[in-house]
Amino acid sequence: MRIIVGSDDTYPCALEAASYLEKKGFYVIKAGSIKTGKPEPWPDVALEVALAVSRGEARFGVLICYTGTGVSIVANKIPGVRAALCNDPETARGARLWNDANILTMSGRLVTNILAREIIDAWLSIEKPDPGEEHNISKLKEIDNKYRCKENK
Repeated sequence: MRIIVGSDDTYPCALEAASYLEKKGFYVIKAGSIKTGKPEPWPDVALEVALAVSRGEARFGVLICYTGTGVSIVANKIPGVRAALCNDPETARGARLWNDANILTMSGRLVTNILAREIIDAWLSIEKPDPGEEHNISKLKEIDNKYRCKENK
């Protein structure tokens, strides 16, 4: 499975996320600072990761910036992306289970290496969304399609 991991800086948890996913046997596409080793603009990194997920080039993405909010905002602008800011394992599990989130965002300031591994494990523990949420997830996709910019259709 291909996973894209990007960050705007070389936060320890960002490097750990990429390394941990590789150790778990995933093919990791590196983006932003994880690829270049230097600070990169968070909007650019978020766009690269979100486009890769939207286009199906990666099954899901992981994004890290100082707070995790900036990359989440940018990623959620891309049709088909459902990015969720998860700084704890239970939120990550719920984002997959109830929202069918496909990009995990985390705070480089708050998330330790140990916590990053726990969040990723919780995210990966959910293979399919809760069938009871199918109606809500369908509504989310309808909203995405309805308000998609005309030039993107």
